[in-house]
Amino acid sequence: MHEDLEALKLRHPSAQTFKFGDSPALCSALLSLVRSGRKAATCSALHEFQNGEPSPEIGRRDICLNWDGTPALVIETVELIHCRFDEVTEEMALAEGEDDNLDGWRAGHRAYFERNGGFSLDMQIVWERFVLIEDLAQE
Repeated sequence: MHEDLEALKLRHPSAQTFKFGDSPALCSALLSLVRSGRKAATCSALHEFQNGEPSPEIGRRDICLNWDGTPALVIETVELIHCRFDEVTEEMALAEGEDDNLDGWRAGHRAYFERNGGFSLDMQIVWERFVLIEDLAQE
């Protein structure tokens, strides 16, 4: 049984909630990659955080939601890098677990950012490495 979101927020009082991706299929795929251990990082456009969304913080635990808003995972941020899109290294890209090389990462993330507020090679991103704390589907 899935743990109630309010109970999770009581256990992790500083936790923010978010969904991976921008569609049900992408959200599900990315959650599966985290569960498998292949995905240990993510990134977001810096402008998302300048519009009021809370910025990630090292040491904070966050609740990843399924597309329907139910809790899926609890993760903890362990590393943050602020950089331009074109400064992402192959090591950073591969840690996101979605692609087999930097070129694949660039193509997929370019398309994602174009769908979600705009893209440029010099856009600022926040790259985040995390560890999986709880898989709520396993409980």
